[in-house]
Amino acid sequence: MIIEAILQINSNAVVSVVGDNIDTCQIQWLEGTVEISKADIKTKITELETAYDNNKYQRDRAAEYPSIKDQLDKIYHEGIDEWKKLIKVTKDKYPKG
Repeated sequence: MIIEAILQINSNAVVSVVGDNIDTCQIQWLEGTVEISKADIKTKITELETAYDNNKYQRDRAAEYPSIKDQLDKIYHEGIDEWKKLIKVTKDKYPKG
């Protein structure tokens, strides 16, 4: 998560990170990459975790939707309205946050 946060702040950053706790990890800034403060990295980690948590419904839906093959088959044989009914069950079960 630390490297992901760094790359969200500076997509061209070249770093080496030892450890997975932002407070205790060692970050080596390579190839002239400008150092980013741990406070800024910690803020970005919090933003990324919040975004991940807020999109839980998407992951839940994706796990429950029928395969694309089955969805296309449903549309072909029963029409778009029947497909919408099928998908709506999952959307209702896992509403947007």
